[in-house]
Formats: sequence, C-alpha cells, structure tokens
Amino acid sequence: MGRINKSVSTTKVTRNADGTFNFNKRADAVTAEEPLEIRLSGTTITTTMRTPGHDIELAHGFLHSEGMIKSAAEVTNARYCAGATGPDGQNTYNVLDVTPVSTVRAPGLENLRLTVTNSACGVCGSTSISQIMDKSHRPITPLKLSPELILELPNILRKEQKQFKRTGGIHAAGVFESDGTLIVAREDIGRHNAADKVIGHLMLENTLDKPGRILVMSSRASFELVQKAIMAGFSALITVSAASSLAVDLAREAGLTLVAFARDNRFNLYSGELIEQ
Repeated sequence: MGRINKSVSTTKVTRNADGTFNFNKRADAVTAEEPLEIRLSGTTITTTMRTPGHDIELAHGFLHSEGMIKSAAEVTNARYCAGATGPDGQNTYNVLDVTPVSTVRAPGLENLRLTVTNSACGVCGSTSISQIMDKSHRPITPLKLSPELILELPNILRKEQKQFKRTGGIHAAGVFESDGTLIVAREDIGRHNAADKVIGHLMLENTLDKPGRILVMSSRASFELVQKAIMAGFSALITVSAASSLAVDLAREAGLTLVAFARDNRFNLYSGELIEQ
C-alpha cells in the first residue's frame, strides 16, 4: 500500500517585521494523492484520486452511493490487481477489482465516468434529484438535533484528524450516533472518498441499516455528499463549510437534516428541525 503522507523538500519563506525574508529549506509532510481504479468484474467503473488506505471500504461505499450494491453481502471478493506495477515492478495497489454476486450488474457506459476524477470532484453519475430519490432505498429517520451537539461533533471529529495535523491538506468524515458517540472516522484528500470510506466501513460491519446516525464532514456540503448521506440512510449531515443550492434542495426533498458552517460557535440550518431550549 502507498503511504498516507510523504516527505518532500520545501523552502519555508517568512517575512520579518522589517520587511526582509527568511528562507528555510527543510522536509515537509504532504498528503499522498494517488489514483485508484475501481473495477467491477474486470470492467472499469471509475478512477478517483485518493489517499491510499481503506481502499476496500472506499470501493464498497462508492458502489453503494451509486446504487449498484445495497450491502456487503452483494460482494463476493475485492482484491488488488497484480497488473498495476510501478518502476520497480511491484504492485502499486492502485487497481481494485470487485467481484459482485451474479445478480449485480454494472450500469450502462452512458452512466459512468471513465475519466480520472480529481480529489476535489465527486464521482456521482446521477444528475438530478429525481434520480437520487429513485435509487434511494434506505428510509431516513427524522432527527432533531440540539445546537450544543451540532457544534460539538466537528470538534470531536477534528481530534481524529491525525493526518490533517501533519499535512494540513486532507479531509475527514465521521459517523456519529444521535447521542454524539463516534462510530468511525476516516481521512482522505477527497471529501467524497472520506465519506465513501466510512459508509463502506459500516457496510463491512453490517451496521449501515441502523437508523438515526449523523454524518459529519470537514468540508463543504456539496450535492454529492448529500447524495451519499441519503443513500446511506443517515438522518443528518453536518459540515464545517458552505452548502450549495442543489445540496439544500436535495436535503429538503429527502428529509435529511442539513447543517453547514458549523464552526466558531455558529451554524446554519438549511433543512430539518432543532431541539430548542
């Protein structure tokens, strides 16, 4: 497996009070970014730029978010392909082939993104709210959240962001019980990958069907993240940055509680209800 972060040489430049500059050459830890090609029975489904680690969780979460599988029981095998080799002839672990049960079929090529998707973009093949609602099969349990809990959950997640502390360039996703108990947290250079990893973890633990859970992201609330939260049956999505208009529309249509800008003792509630004290 590739490393989560890598050391590179850099020059740190700082300006002094008198306007002069200091130049300090040193090693710096940066977040690793490598491609992961996900295949379904040998057919390439997508290639996404990700931080190596928890790739099998990522693949399960991605296939679930795209409506291609509903549970881990629909996957018989997931393995790295030996054909992906680097300059030294060793496996790069950048191609993962998933073998589903016979009832699972890959979507038509017109619904796939077969180009490389960078870590800032999603890999959602759906383009409309109606398509998302048609694919969703897990009911969302309405959940009223207290303002105190909303502000506390990003702080708990931040304590789990070990790679962010080292590199400053990686997103995090965390799944919480309604009482604030952290279930799982994952980091990845792509916010959508981080979400897929925690969803995949719950699938592999066979606990994704438990209602009333909360997805917390260190990123903005995009359409793709709301989609993933809805497909996984989460009751709420909390992010520390902004929400997009389409994300708000989708959350309201699905009955998902959506909170954004949850930082610095404030937040915006775009969908759902609060426990008012």
